Amino acid sequence: MARYKVILKPSVEKDLRSLPREVVARVFKRIETLRDDPLPSHSVKLSGAEQLYRIRVGEYRVVYGLDKGSKQVTIHWPHIVAVIQATA
Repeated sequence: MARYKVILKPSVEKDLRSLPREVVARVFKRIETLRDDPLPSHSVKLSGAEQLYRIRVGEYRVVYGLDKGSKQVTIHWPHIVAVIQATA
C-alpha cells in the first residue's frame, strides 16, 4: 500500500504551538500513523462532511480530510474536548 502525504493547515501549526510539548508529541505520533493507514479502526467519519474524519489523542481530537485519489491526508485541527463533571 502506498503511503499517504500528510499536510498540516497553517492554522493547525499555530494551534499546536499553544499545547504542551508532550501533547504535541502524542498528536504527531498519531498523525504519522495516518501515512500508512488513513482510516484506522478507531477513526470516526464526521456526519455532514463528505471526506472528514476524526481520531482521538487523549482528550484531544484530530480532524482530517482524506483524498484517496491524490493519496493525501490534510489535518484540519486538533481541539480539546471539554470534560463536564456533574456535581452531586
